[in-house]
Amino acid sequence: MISETELLHKFQVFKVAGRDKCGRKILQVTGKYFPARNLSVDAVTKYLEKNILPELENQPFSVLYLHAGVEKSENFPGISGLRAIYDSIPVAVRENIEAVYFVHPGLQSRLFLATFGRFIFTGGIRGKIKYVSRVDYLWEHLRRKEVELPEFVYDHDEYLEYRPMIGYGLEGDDHPRVYGMSTVDSPVIMYSTRCIS
Repeated sequence: MISETELLHKFQVFKVAGRDKCGRKILQVTGKYFPARNLSVDAVTKYLEKNILPELENQPFSVLYLHAGVEKSENFPGISGLRAIYDSIPVAVRENIEAVYFVHPGLQSRLFLATFGRFIFTGGIRGKIKYVSRVDYLWEHLRRKEVELPEFVYDHDEYLEYRPMIGYGLEGDDHPRVYGMSTVDSPVIMYSTRCIS
């Protein structure tokens, strides 16, 4: 049976790789790979203390959080888990966080951070969060050739190109759409929204 630490290492949930345009190291966190159902908060904090934080001590760094593929029931550690993980990071290391690039945030994520973020994160980190809706915008802040993103991030980015309102929470993701089809012969009644604006 694989240990919790080996699980984190195998999936590379946390890794220090690449630099931003200011030359700071990047802590990449891949939310989709976080096996929340199979991990304890203690295992995560011990893994960070042993494998990740020593590479980030005594220098400013940025965090790159990849949110595509995160499901509340599968890979979200919960509010108390997030708080415990954040609190386990030494204050000196937390103060060195210069920016948090949150890639592909949904409306729920934004609302969650707007409401509960002030209770979870201290030290002004909420003001350092930069929401990045598309990968192309990420390269304005990071060195493209030094950062390797998983393929599913690009796939999600392409998916959002066809359904841009999902990224802003204005369209549900729970029903399929057909693109490129003519809507003239559609039996669906269309209503004007001019009076709403």
